[in-house]
Amino acid sequence: MSYSIEEIAPLIKEWTINTRLPEVIAEMTRRYYYRALIEQNELSRQAEIYKCSQDPIHWFNHWVWTYDPRGMPFGLPANIPFVLRPGQVDLVHWLLERESTQTHGLIEKSRDEGMSYVLLGFYLHRWLYVDGFAGGVGSRKEDLVDKKGDPKTLLHKFRDMFSKLPDWMKPEGFVAKVHDNYLRIINPDNGSTVTGEAGDNIGRGGRTTMYFLDEWAFVERQEAVDAAISQNTNVHIKGSTPNGIGDRFYQDRFSGRYAVFTMPWRLNPDKNWQVELRGKLIYPWYEKQVATLDDVVLAQEVDINYAASVEGVLIPSAWVQSAIDAHKKLDIRPSGDRIGGLDVADEGKDKNSFAGRHGVVLNYLDTWSGKGDDIFGTTQKAIDICLDLNIRAFLYDADGLGAGVRGDARVINERNEDQGIAEIQTDPFRGSGSVHEPDEEMVEARKNIDFFANLKAQMWWSLRMRFQNTYRALNGMEYDPDSIISLSSDDLNESELKALTVELSQPTYTKNGAGKILVNKQPAGAASPNRADSVMICFSDVQEQETKQPYVAGNRIF
Repeated sequence: MSYSIEEIAPLIKEWTINTRLPEVIAEMTRRYYYRALIEQNELSRQAEIYKCSQDPIHWFNHWVWTYDPRGMPFGLPANIPFVLRPGQVDLVHWLLERESTQTHGLIEKSRDEGMSYVLLGFYLHRWLYVDGFAGGVGSRKEDLVDKKGDPKTLLHKFRDMFSKLPDWMKPEGFVAKVHDNYLRIINPDNGSTVTGEAGDNIGRGGRTTMYFLDEWAFVERQEAVDAAISQNTNVHIKGSTPNGIGDRFYQDRFSGRYAVFTMPWRLNPDKNWQVELRGKLIYPWYEKQVATLDDVVLAQEVDINYAASVEGVLIPSAWVQSAIDAHKKLDIRPSGDRIGGLDVADEGKDKNSFAGRHGVVLNYLDTWSGKGDDIFGTTQKAIDICLDLNIRAFLYDADGLGAGVRGDARVINERNEDQGIAEIQTDPFRGSGSVHEPDEEMVEARKNIDFFANLKAQMWWSLRMRFQNTYRALNGMEYDPDSIISLSSDDLNESELKALTVELSQPTYTKNGAGKILVNKQPAGAASPNRADSVMICFSDVQEQETKQPYVAGNRIF
């Protein structure tokens, strides 16, 4: 169900006036009172300076102000207290960890999550309280790094926060005309600096304690910048909204070489508030984005979807997002078979993934490295998961290394049987095999054998149809409750769900020379979507019909 901007705007206005405005006024009052207490004598000021130097969270939440004129029509001031949201508190701790461990980091985010303000505020804290701190900032264009008076530039944000601090918190020797220069701001009391660079010059300006690369996915000639920044600092932070797959930001995100921090809109209390409209609970902030943004922009910059701009995406991000807790939105009680799906890691960097569902509701997802283990250990873990979740059967990827699961499962089931533990049925899924029910029609007027190149394409398409059905159901169309899919946020680990929503929109589809659908689940530069594969297998419901061959272990025949 879609909503017009005329329906959404009054809801946002009401929330801003009745909720946001009182919060801001209360915080401003608290801060004025707190400042009055601190400024009663020099001893209190010195104690506060020491406390701030030791605790950047305290410093942010008591002394930092930010600029946001968008709420002025509703009575909000343009200059408002910078109160860190829970996710932003986590980001500050994450930055401290990067600093202490001397490790690189990457921040993927929804638009307007305050990443650059938190980074520049963190820089300001270190510039004030850490002797010799050297912070670097870079972006794709110089006008985005420094242009005095322009609120969108990085160093303007730094100056703006600095200007609103009390004078006794600023460096005693600071003279703006001397120490605040274009692309360089100096603290004369402790030698700290913050410098800016742009384009191909990013990272070439000496050495820094930490370097922040803003909107990294949109920087041209990323390889050249990477080479330069590698010699500049031990800690560089790459932050951006996605810009497709195959670029350096995408590769970095899924390389395993970076500590990753995610800033999704769903964790932002200023955006994730809900109201009821037309009998349904909605997120007005998000619905406004849906009503005003292009689908690709919405998916990339709001839903953190890397595949949004890729041609031929099999499952659009909007469909995936709609499926989160769809059973709740549609008032469907989980029922039916409990089934699992296992995707077996093929390489060292890949991960094993197990998905479990109860009817149409995906209620379990876990991934783990297969490095240092073997197929037997993977199979044992999958069976243990089934026993814990009361799953009586699971399908496994039988192409490649996964072929060994069948024999290992027999051995494990026999051992379990000796201990009175129920057998877990295991069935192979061979994506490279022929289509299921070739003479039936999954797509109207097209026999399966004429439409799909192989079973993998057919079952990915089947999963696509479930997400499409879910999206349509939530937009008021008639639907079969057994033909949708719901991703349960109550049951799935938060980080696993985030990764899954990205992976589900990664596969693309094309047609081969015979006009049959082919699915490419791993476009150039992309990592293998193990989680999404396990979900596809879990919802495939294909049990291979074949003559069972005896399994030989040692001198025993099973």
